[in-house]
Amino acid sequence: MAEVYAGPVKRSMMIAGHATSISLEPIFWDALRQAAEAEGLPLNALVALIDAERIQADAPPNLASAIRVWLFARERDG
Repeated sequence: MAEVYAGPVKRSMMIAGHATSISLEPIFWDALRQAAEAEGLPLNALVALIDAERIQADAPPNLASAIRVWLFARERDG
């Protein structure tokens, strides 16, 4: 259970042609990897899709927040 409360881990990836760093807790990295597998997408492609949706919002959140919300909504609507 302690793993659930682990602090953020920063990872770098290329999305939409540019390098970016994302800090997420390990539980969210795991969920994101599982979602990418379920969608049949590479991890960076899924993040790029989430990023594209995020920037269309009236007040876009940061990318890490958008990923967390996307994962929550996916699970809730699942």
